[in-house]
Amino acid sequence: MNNLQGIFLVIGAMLGFALGDVFVKQLSATLPTGQILLTMGAVSAVIFAALARATGARVTAPAAWSPILVFRAVTDGLSALFFMSALAFNELSIVASVFQTLPLVITLGAALFLGEKVGWRRWSAICIGFLGVLLIIRPGLDGFDPNVLLVLGAVVTIAARDLITRRADVSVSSHVLAVQGMTALCIAGAILLMFGPRDLAPMPVPVLGLLAGAVVFNALGYWGIVTAMRVGEASIVAPFRYSRLIFSVAGGMIVFGERPDALTYSGAALVIASGLYTFLRERRQAPGGP
Repeated sequence: MNNLQGIFLVIGAMLGFALGDVFVKQLSATLPTGQILLTMGAVSAVIFAALARATGARVTAPAAWSPILVFRAVTDGLSALFFMSALAFNELSIVASVFQTLPLVITLGAALFLGEKVGWRRWSAICIGFLGVLLIIRPGLDGFDPNVLLVLGAVVTIAARDLITRRADVSVSSHVLAVQGMTALCIAGAILLMFGPRDLAPMPVPVLGLLAGAVVFNALGYWGIVTAMRVGEASIVAPFRYSRLIFSVAGGMIVFGERPDALTYSGAALVIASGLYTFLRERRQAPGGP
């Protein structure tokens, strides 16, 4: 295992995802969200289908279309729908801060639906993390924006997708799962276009450039995180996922002129601290843990 290489790959992947978010947010000012979803989903599906073919994986394999994996694809499409919409209607720093609750929600879901044991310390950390979310979104106060709930929708559906993935047939290639998810993304985009308030918009060269940037950086992020988990120990490299928040806040400030306030920073700090504690506690409780 090469943990140092794994750490750099995770940090690079988080930078890729953050840059991809910047491009998507820029696109949302010109294109309807449904068109972004449809286009990115179609391009990404073709890329992952080519990778599946190159590695000998069959997209049409019966095991890949079991009810649980079809449902996983649905959650993948919904998560992208929520996340893209959240980027369109919220500041990038707010989206990134709330999104850091994902490990906490996965731990919560594993305890509630998969029967995994979670002690009082991790339950406390989860509660503190959600307190941090309340500081960020401020329900009932003047600064509350209902659009921030889209981020929570993305977190819940991504957590559902990841929990379902734990039960997926190991014979099904990750590339095949990605093709399913991107196909669901296309369907979600088409539905949003049909029933949404905005029609298809033209895509001149500058817009195509932004779209290419979104696809390339998200693909690099995906490749980086998968490779990192193969070359490094997950328990060592996973905490560096939180670097995405730093990159996203920087991108929001530099590109969009965002200025997060003290409550946002305080909430984000609580979310990250509780997430890191939960992760370290899980590592200690695991067989062979320190």
